[in-house]
Amino acid sequence: MSRQEQKQKTRRAIIDAAYSLLDEQRSLSSISLREVARSAGIAPTSFYRHFKDMDELGLTLVDEGGLALRQLMRQARLRIASGGSAISTSVDTFMEFITANSNVFRLLLREHTGTSNAFRAAVLREIHHFIAELTDYIMATTGLDRETANLQAEAMVKLVFSAGASALDMQEEQQRQLATRLKLQLRFIANGAQSPLNDED
Repeated sequence: MSRQEQKQKTRRAIIDAAYSLLDEQRSLSSISLREVARSAGIAPTSFYRHFKDMDELGLTLVDEGGLALRQLMRQARLRIASGGSAISTSVDTFMEFITANSNVFRLLLREHTGTSNAFRAAVLREIHHFIAELTDYIMATTGLDRETANLQAEAMVKLVFSAGASALDMQEEQQRQLATRLKLQLRFIANGAQSPLNDED
């Protein structure tokens, strides 16, 4: 293995170690550099060859977590293009992600309202990416104007993230019930976007 490949492998081990330490009790700010290094199987001094500090690692985790979720939702849209229901497929894909990557989603939720300005801004950027991609998709599939499509996308993303927060601590059957309600709520939003209220209403 080349030095560059080894460096990438160690960097990956640090990122995975940090994710593994996050759970329902622990946030990013409560995890120490030494804990991450120990979990990754490296000396604490080796950490600095890959990240300037824990803040830089945290931003990497937020960016990577948001990107992983966005990529999964893009794949869901490809499945929709081959004949699936847009809302149903998207919700099912999102719930699968939360179940398989609960620590990643916890990170995004926590840091969205956390004490670090940099982390909050990073999560907000990820949410804006979600809204922008969904806006483009809605425009392409419904013919709505950008402003209306953007309002619909924003409402949908906020509702889905809120439902995701609730789903984290639910049993499987409760998650299924939540997903059913969420699909119905998203259809309300989609139908409403097709018939926007007049200013007088």
